[in-house]
Amino acid sequence: MALLQRSWRAFAPTRVAAIAAAAVIGWTAIAAAPARAQGPASVADIAEGLVDAVVNISTRQTVKAPQGIPLPDLPEGSPFRDFFEDFFDRQQQEDSKPRKVQSLGSGFVIDPAGLVVTNNHVIQDADEVTVNFNDGSKLEAEIIGRDSKTDLALLRVKPEKPLHAVKFGSSEKLRVGDWVMAIGNPFGLGGTTTLGIVSARNRDINSGPYDDFIQTDAAINRGNSGGPLFDMEGDVVGINTAIISPSGGSIGIGFAIPSAIAVNVVEQLKQFGETRRGWLGVRIQEVTDEIAESLGMGKARGALVAGVTETGPAEKGGIQPGDVIIEFDGRPVPEMRELPRMVADTAIGKTVPVKVLRKGEEVTIDVALGRLEEGEKIVGANSGEPTPKAETPKTTEMLGMTLAPATGEYRERFKIAETVEGVVVVDVKAGGAAAEKRIQPGDVIVEVAQEAVTTPAEVAAKVAALKDKGRKSALLLISGQNAELRFVAVAIED
Repeated sequence: MALLQRSWRAFAPTRVAAIAAAAVIGWTAIAAAPARAQGPASVADIAEGLVDAVVNISTRQTVKAPQGIPLPDLPEGSPFRDFFEDFFDRQQQEDSKPRKVQSLGSGFVIDPAGLVVTNNHVIQDADEVTVNFNDGSKLEAEIIGRDSKTDLALLRVKPEKPLHAVKFGSSEKLRVGDWVMAIGNPFGLGGTTTLGIVSARNRDINSGPYDDFIQTDAAINRGNSGGPLFDMEGDVVGINTAIISPSGGSIGIGFAIPSAIAVNVVEQLKQFGETRRGWLGVRIQEVTDEIAESLGMGKARGALVAGVTETGPAEKGGIQPGDVIIEFDGRPVPEMRELPRMVADTAIGKTVPVKVLRKGEEVTIDVALGRLEEGEKIVGANSGEPTPKAETPKTTEMLGMTLAPATGEYRERFKIAETVEGVVVVDVKAGGAAAEKRIQPGDVIVEVAQEAVTTPAEVAAKVAALKDKGRKSALLLISGQNAELRFVAVAIED
C-alpha cells in the first residue's frame, strides 16, 4: 500500500486528473456493456421455477449372481477334501440366489398428467422404476416406450394432482458460447443445479446412428443421465446423457441429446409406444477427399452408396451402388452422417426426390420410403451361404495386390459367396497402397471406377485409363467378409 501511495504522489496534479477522468470514462464504458456480454448475474429465479419438474429415477432389477470360486483340485483321500466340498456347496447355494440391484438417474416431467422423459440406459432391464419428486413424494412408473438408437425413454406416472412440467425449446437456435443449465441427480444428490456454456454442437461420439450431441461444460456426473439441459429461457434444449472422464467425474466435457432429435422420438413413443422411422435401404460410407478425387467431383460431400438392400426402397427406386447421394428431399447432404437423420425423420411411405451423382452426372430418383424397423428384419434375412467352385486361375500383381478371377480354388479357400462376382485379392504387399487401405486377402474387387470387373486384365485396363486421365487414385468397390461392400480409393502407383 505504501508503494502505491508513493507512486500516486509522484504524478503531477494535472496527470492525476487525466487518469481519474479516464478511469471514470472506462467505468462508464464497462457499465454500459450489454449484460449478456458479462454472463448472467444469477440463475436463481430460473432454477427455482424449474427444479420441481426435474425428477430422480431409481430402478431395481434382479440379477444372477456371478459363478462362485471353483473348488480347489485336491487329491482323493485328502482330509481337507470333505471340508472344502461342504464349504463350497453351502457357498454356491448362497451365491446362486438372485439379487436385487439399484441404480439412479434423472428425468423431467413434460406433461402435468404424468409423462416423464429420461435416458433408455437409465431404465434398461429394470424390474421396477420409481420416480422421486423434489417434494419428497414417490410414484411407481410405467415404461411407455424406449428407443436405444437415441437413448431415450418415456415413462408414465399417475399423480393425484397435476405435476409441474417443462417444455422443449429449440436446440437449433443454440450457439457455441450460449449459457445453459443442467439440473439432475448426480451421485444421488438430487436437485443439483450446474451452469455452463455450449462448448460445441453436432458432436459425433460414435454412440449411435443419429449422433448429433450438444457438448457443454456445465458439470454433468453419474446420475445426471436423463436430466434436462435448459437454456436461459427455462426451456429444455437437451437431455444429458454422456460424459468423457477418465475418473468418472466431470472434467467439463458432457454431452446432451438435442431437443431437435428428442421431440420427434418422444412424440412417437407417446403415440405408438415405439419409434417409426423412415428407411431408404442403403448402406453408405463417407466420401473422403481421395474418393471425391477419384470420382472427379471436386469437394468431398454427400454419402457414397456402398450397397442397396434387396427389395428395399432404394433398389425399387433405382439407386445403385457407387451413387453419391448429394440431396435428399430437397435438402443438401453435406456429409454422410447427416443422411440417416434426414431419412429417419421423414414420414414412412412418403415419396421423396433423391439427387445422386452417378458417373459424373446428377440424376434425380423418386423413392417411396419404407419403415426402418421392418427394413432391419429384411436385412437380417438377406444373408447367403457361399458355394465353392473348382478351377485354379492365374494371378496378376498391381496396386500392391496379387489378383485373380474369383473362381476355383480361391473362391473355396476364401469362402466367397456365389453371389459375389469380381476379382479376388490373393495377397497384399506389406506397406503398399492397398495395405494402407486395409484391403486383405479374400476381399473381392467388384468394380473399378464404378465399372464391373471380372478379370485382373480388366482391372489393369481401367486403372491405366484412370492414370491417363491424370487421376491419382482408383475407386474400388470391395466385397469383404460376409459379402459386405465398401468403397476404397487406392493410390495409383507408378
